[in-house]
Amino acid sequence: MEGWQRAFVLHGRPYSETSLLLDLFTESHGRLRVLAKGARSKRSQLKGALQPFTPLLIRWGGRGEVKTLRSAEAVSLALPLSGITLYCGLYVNELLARVLQHETAFPELFFDYLHCIQTLAAASGSPEPALRRFELAMLGHLGYGVDFLHCAGSGDEVSDEMTYSYREEKGFIASMVVNNRSFTGRQLRALYEREFPDADCLRAAKRFTRIALKPYLGGKPLKSQELFRQFVPKKRADTPPPATE
Repeated sequence: MEGWQRAFVLHGRPYSETSLLLDLFTESHGRLRVLAKGARSKRSQLKGALQPFTPLLIRWGGRGEVKTLRSAEAVSLALPLSGITLYCGLYVNELLARVLQHETAFPELFFDYLHCIQTLAAASGSPEPALRRFELAMLGHLGYGVDFLHCAGSGDEVSDEMTYSYREEKGFIASMVVNNRSFTGRQLRALYEREFPDADCLRAAKRFTRIALKPYLGGKPLKSQELFRQFVPKKRADTPPPATE
């Protein structure tokens, strides 16, 4: 690669005595795995830059599955995620690492990711709306097409008070049955607009994205969710549930 590419570190782990093996999310090549030789040595100028949530400009080379990092520069300081927003950021990173195919470009999703972590870094309230918007955006970029505004059975526009049952590969069908896959027309409009005016619509969005993401994630649990449950103190009964559960 001759030019510089914008990128973020999704995950890194030690490799040999002084190097790092990194999963990156790049603007033009999607998820990329690179070897950063000597990045852990005492004299390395990369040690502080190759961290999650730090905007990077990078260059790499090589033709195999694992590329070699040639150079990297931090565009700015790492976005300030801490506490619950840090766990939310780790969750988003793990989603991308688990779901995206190797070296498949998603330039629009790259900016959805940037917007998500910027929103998390600046958030003063619940981080859940930002997570739900990102999940819905990612599903859209992956080709998970679903019509939120029309009944898959009749083709009629959804009615706010009517209940619809979600059926994979078909869509939402009017139904009197109420279960985990049931959504009101009002909730479906919120999903379409990616705006959640109240807790009811936000909970519905979380239910839907969990259903839609399951085929991509399989049965293997997300490590970020396990970390959240292990290290974050239990919330009081009057606080919202954790965003990454």
